[in-house]
Amino acid sequence: MLLGYLLLMLGSLSFTLGAFVGVNIGTDLSNLPSPEQVVAILRSHRITHVRLYDADNHLLSALSDAGIEVMVSVTNEDVLRIGQSSAAAAYWVKKNVAAFVPATNITAIAVGSEVLSTIPHAARVLVPAMRNLHKALVSSNLNYPIKVSTPISMDIIPKPFPPSAATFNASWNSTISGILDFLKSTDSFFMLNAYPYYGYLQSNGIFPIKYALFQRLTPVEQIVDPNTLFHYNSMFDAMVDAAYNSMSAYNNLVIPIVVTETGWPWAGGANERDATVENAQTFSNNLIKRVLNDSGPPSQPTIPINTYIYELFNEDNKPGPLSEKSYGVYFSNGSSVYTFGTDTLGQTTVNNASGGFCVARKGADTSSLQDGLNWACGPGQANCSAIQSGQACYMPDTLENHASYAFNDYYQKMRSVGGTCDFSGTAVTTMVDPSYGSCIFTGSTNSSIGGTGMPAMGPDGPPGNGSPDHVPDIMFLVLVTVVLSFV
Repeated sequence: MLLGYLLLMLGSLSFTLGAFVGVNIGTDLSNLPSPEQVVAILRSHRITHVRLYDADNHLLSALSDAGIEVMVSVTNEDVLRIGQSSAAAAYWVKKNVAAFVPATNITAIAVGSEVLSTIPHAARVLVPAMRNLHKALVSSNLNYPIKVSTPISMDIIPKPFPPSAATFNASWNSTISGILDFLKSTDSFFMLNAYPYYGYLQSNGIFPIKYALFQRLTPVEQIVDPNTLFHYNSMFDAMVDAAYNSMSAYNNLVIPIVVTETGWPWAGGANERDATVENAQTFSNNLIKRVLNDSGPPSQPTIPINTYIYELFNEDNKPGPLSEKSYGVYFSNGSSVYTFGTDTLGQTTVNNASGGFCVARKGADTSSLQDGLNWACGPGQANCSAIQSGQACYMPDTLENHASYAFNDYYQKMRSVGGTCDFSGTAVTTMVDPSYGSCIFTGSTNSSIGGTGMPAMGPDGPPGNGSPDHVPDIMFLVLVTVVLSFV
């Protein structure tokens, strides 16, 4: 048990091991997959960090030993109760956190969601709620690996540009001061919800859309803070810096910022013409590249901006305009709304002398893909037992995943006698090993892949520079040191 908690603490050091991109998981959709299917989708797309809007016990159980860091949330409805009762906080931690760690790698608790903007009457108990939860974690010896914070909306920064002159809404001074003092004393981080989509719309044409989409700006379009002369290549960086500068008004505090929500809708109503698939894809993929370069905004260049994209699925049951229902990067069956950058993160490039692997092509016609799968498992004589229900490669239960396994098995066995990786144009070769967990693809040199994700379809290009699959030697020494201190 001790080793389990030490590994949980080691996982909490991810902030020092390089930036990450996670995903929010909302559940307000009509076709919500089962918890097991959700985890399979996460792993199939190599998503290693998630934020839940509650603490759903079924999903937390499914996330056990999944190799995914989890941020759980206290719902806005529960903030009042927990803020007024330390016993309620202790029960919440016992039921929703202590019961699942260390198997489920819970690393943070988000207290409410934009409480100051959405339920301002609860502001008076927000900081007490955070304190009560932290005390409950201390009582359970979980306060080191699990941090407590609360997501704050950009709405409470009335004038975010120029960032150097940004300040929090003065009417919240007392509450903000309490939040910052708590975060500083517990070595936690500031949670910020920042949407360049809304910032662009509210700017009424002052800023070019390229600025909001992380696209290169011409010299004439350069955005410069007149006070610091910092150049801002993206509205995202400017928003984060606006929060840093707003914080600095409180005793020059610098508390690391984690962006708990950001995204771009891929569909919208007639008056939402910038909510398009092209813009959403551009924003998300450029955001991933930006975050993974491990740098911070101009005012804090050494502090990476860990970020959670909003969101995993399209929540079609949410109220509001079409855009509010169209932030999801995946459909509920696990297929991509658009080509999404995490599909190539953390992939293992292998020197497969056999000519690589054969996997389903992204965007392939489903009818042709099904025909190819049927042929491979039939006349092609591929061994398809591993993709049968209950077997190692059955999940995720998608046509693309099953076709990838069958295509590859056929290709590896028949390549030497003229077999090809084509399947009527639905397949493509890749040097990225598609194995995952206990599902080992034919031709793989890996006997155990562990927590790597599950590529159901072929990559569009070379793999990205994801986090290393092994713990660096220095982290091994840290773990050994911690173990010895308990001897």
